Amino acid sequence: ESPCVFSTAAQQRSTGDECGPEDPRDEPKHPLSDCALEHKAIKLEEQVRDLTERYRKALADSENVRRRTQKFVEDAKLFGIQSFCRDLVEVADILEKTAESAAEEAEPSNPNPALKKIYEGLSLIEAKLQSVFAKHGLQKMNPVGGKYDPYDHEIVCHVPAEGMQPGTIALVTQDGYKLHGRTIRHALVGVAVESQE
Repeated sequence: ESPCVFSTAAQQRSTGDECGPEDPRDEPKHPLSDCALEHKAIKLEEQVRDLTERYRKALADSENVRRRTQKFVEDAKLFGIQSFCRDLVEVADILEKTAESAAEEAEPSNPNPALKKIYEGLSLIEAKLQSVFAKHGLQKMNPVGGKYDPYDHEIVCHVPAEGMQPGTIALVTQDGYKLHGRTIRHALVGVAVESQE
């Protein structure tokens, strides 16, 4: 090749080098400025906070539902026999009245040994029934001398407050019962009141 051609090629090469990729420092900046990036970061942080708060609330709601469900199951176990107990305490009433009648008939003045045996048998049955009641959380109320409570008692009469504080229960005409602390039958009571003399 002639020196001219060589020189032209060298020139092109050298020109090509000059026209090559620009210095990275001269590249145009990214379309998003620092301010825009900072604004976007703040928005993302807010979204993360919002989602975290929602997640916490969802966890709390889930825990509340779990606790309520557990309480419902426990209550169902404890109070599932409530209706049965209401019926059974009526049988206990009849048994108690029958035992009281037998006790009156089987007094020492009455020599009939059969009546005495009936009374003893009824007393044993009554004691056993109350023992079974206690085993299952069913308890008879003993309100005489205590304060009247509308959640546990129903007033059927008023009696003169002779030696008793007015408002206290003087007598019980029908026993009340609680199942695991919940009243399933109100006690029918007479409440002491001051005489109107």
